Order: sequence, then C-alpha cells, then structure tokens
Amino acid sequence: MSTEILDKPNATQNASSSDTIQTINPATGKPLNSYKMMTDLEASDAVTATHEAFLKWKTLSLEKRADFIKKIGESLTKHKDRLVKLMTEEMGKLISQGEQEVDLCVAICEYTATNGPEELKDEERTLPQGGKGLITYSPLGVIYGIQPWNFPTYQVMRYTIANLMAGNGILLKHAENVTGSALLIEKILKDAGLPENIFTVLRISHDQSDNIIENDLVRGVTLTGSGAAGKVVGEKAGKALKKTVLELGSNDAYLVLDDADVDIAVEWSIKGRTYNNGETCVAAKRFVVTEKVYDEFKEKFVAGMKELKFGDPKDDSVDMGPMARKDLRKTLHDQVEESVANGAEILCGGELPKGDGYFYPATILGNVEPGQPAYDDELFGSVASLIKAKDNEDAMRIANDSRFGLGGGIFSKDEDAAFELAKNHFDTGMVFINSFGLAQPNMPFGGVKASGYGREHGGFGIKEFVNEKAIMKLSS
Repeated sequence: MSTEILDKPNATQNASSSDTIQTINPATGKPLNSYKMMTDLEASDAVTATHEAFLKWKTLSLEKRADFIKKIGESLTKHKDRLVKLMTEEMGKLISQGEQEVDLCVAICEYTATNGPEELKDEERTLPQGGKGLITYSPLGVIYGIQPWNFPTYQVMRYTIANLMAGNGILLKHAENVTGSALLIEKILKDAGLPENIFTVLRISHDQSDNIIENDLVRGVTLTGSGAAGKVVGEKAGKALKKTVLELGSNDAYLVLDDADVDIAVEWSIKGRTYNNGETCVAAKRFVVTEKVYDEFKEKFVAGMKELKFGDPKDDSVDMGPMARKDLRKTLHDQVEESVANGAEILCGGELPKGDGYFYPATILGNVEPGQPAYDDELFGSVASLIKAKDNEDAMRIANDSRFGLGGGIFSKDEDAAFELAKNHFDTGMVFINSFGLAQPNMPFGGVKASGYGREHGGFGIKEFVNEKAIMKLSS
C-alpha cells in the first residue's frame, strides 16, 4: 500500500484537515509531513484485504509463524536508526529512549518466537467419563488496534507480534501525530517478508474508526489510550459483540516506606516520573511518603528534579524532550494550576517556558490532597504529586485510594515484606519493588479498575484473541 506522503509543508501550513494528516515536530512547533487520509471505501477495502490475508496466514504452522516473527525482530534492528530518529521528530522522545524502545520490541519478537509455539500448542485431556478431549487455540481473524503516540513502535508491536503468533490479521489506527512512524513500521514488517496485507495501517478519522469496529470481518479490538476513549471504544465494540482489550490511563502510586533507602527511592522516583518526558501510562506519578522519611525524601527529590535539563531530544546532554503536542502541554499546565488553586504547592517547576517547542519543566507539587487533579487524575507529563502518609499502612491506603489500577511501586529495605505487601494489598496490575520499569516480555502487562482489562506479554497476550476450541470424542 502506498504511504501517500504529500509534499513536505512549509511552516505556514495549517494542521490536519478533513482529508490530510499533518505531523508536527514538538521540539520546534514546525510541520514535518502531510499524509492523505483514506476514503471510506479505501478503509473498507483494506479490512477485506487483511481478512483475505488472514485466511492464508492462519494455515501456517506455529513454527512458521515464529520464523516470521524472528525476521521482524531482525528487520527492526536493521531499520533501528531511521525509526528512532523519526519517533523523536514526531513525538519528542530522547534518542536514547527511542533506542531502548526498539530494543524492547526486538526482545518481544525473540521471546514470542521462542515461547509462542509452546503457549499455543494443542492440549489433550481425558474426559470425566472416558474418551478424548482436545483443546486447540484457533485464531479469531482480523484484530483492530487503536494505539497512542507515546511509544510509537512498542504500542504497536506488543499487540501485533502476539496476534501474528496467534494467527490473526492486524489493522492499525495509530495516533495522527505519529503517522510517519506507523507507515515506517508497516514497511519494516514488509521488509521482514511478512505477507502482503496481513498488517495494514489505516489513515482514518474517529468516525471512520467506528465503522471499522462494526465491520463484520473485524473480530476483536484492542485500545491503548485514555479512560474516556476506552469507554467509547468498549461501548461500541460491546454493541457489536466484539471482544476488547483496554489498556487505559493511571495515576500510579510509589510508596516510600519507613525503612526505605531514601537515596535509592529518589533516584528511581526521578526516573519513574520523567522517563519518556513523563508521558507514560505506567509512570510513577503519586509519591506517597511516610512521615518518618518524608522531609529527607522531599529535600532530595526536589533537588534532583531541579537539576534536570529539558531541550532538543536529539541532544545527548538533555534529560527530557518536549511534550508531544501543544494541547497536551496546555492540559497538563491547567491541571497544575487547578491543583494549586485547590491548595497544592509548587515545590519546583510549574511554569510554562518561553520559546519554540512544547517543553515543560520537571515539576513537583506538595500539599496534594483529594479534590485536586494532582491527587485524583492522571497528569500525563513530568509533574510529580508528593503526598505525606502517617505510616506504612496509611501509605498503602492512599495508594489504593484511586479509581485507577495499572501500576505502582514500593521502596523498602525489606524486599520480602514489600513483595508480600504488593501481593496481598496493592490493587493494581503491576508493582515494582525498589525500582521502576516499563514492560518485560515475559511478564503480564495490564491493569484493573479504570485502567482497563486484558493482558499483554508473558504468554497472556497471545491468548487474548483466540478461540479456545474444545473437540471431544465421548465414550459410549
């Protein structure tokens, strides 16, 4: 499929219109490229083509699919530099972090190719009254992914690789501001030898997306995005009786307990709040610190955040790049101002910088309480909420006092006790102990409550969109 890139625009051209997508470099605020939107007919034909490709793809053995996935990893490595540069230009992540993102995707390919055939192999069972039972994991068909801009490659690969392994066909509606990255990923998969149309990028509007969800050839929908988007997509897919996986926002709490090593807690808290310019669903966002260590943590946390430098994400000397879009920066700053108006205190940062680009400084808010966006909502940028707890038990209570439940963290010198606390009391899908991280290929990724449902990675994502088919020969 042609990428249909229009002539590169000059700085005076407007943003996206009804028939084009305009990408913008957030470090400069200047246009990058324009892309032609699909017509309704083109989008519908793309679904049909992917379904037809699926009918052939599903007949391949698990081992053959795994071979293709290995080649995708090799192709990602081959095109790594070009992909990393484009991600940085389109959404502002640091070059080094873009490299880490592509490396993670390669690791996902390697893990899936190695473990996928075993996860999906047939299972034989003896029936209660005798006879033979066979369970087979059959692919469903075309899976439609609606993905965000913050990890332009990873968000795509984590559902694509699992579902290709399962035997499904893939449709992608990527965020408009990373359209170039989406189309480059499509090329990278083709370069790996993937059959034509088994992976297809759709350049479509939200209204057209609704039609894709309703299309009879689409058998499942996966979304990574905001809670509001999750409600809309979940409702539309539910009405069409399509299974969904929703990975939504969060307000992850990181607990600094009485016996924490404060220096370690500060180091990882800074990384956890500012990685990927703070634009990460599973980022550390609320820092719940017990009275015993609060003053020490506060002093060192503020000092460390003040030292961070933002600027050109291609410059190795900077710690943070720009936010991905101007409207996202405005939303974040509005949340900061509303929190302050309701009693929060700015401990560092919190001011819009002058000049080009959508930059925002590393910021810490103190006196954070319920009723403030900094306590109740997701702040999708480099703004940390600092909350004092009476003791360890109170810290856990505050952590769970959220409608979200994606990730979280615990800092404690007693790691065994921290694991038990996470296991028995933390109401989230993921918990990090004395560290911060993103996804691991062999561990499940996903949340609970308003953070969505379903899992990816670790063998779990491979089975989200399969038909667990029961075949039985009963005894006479």
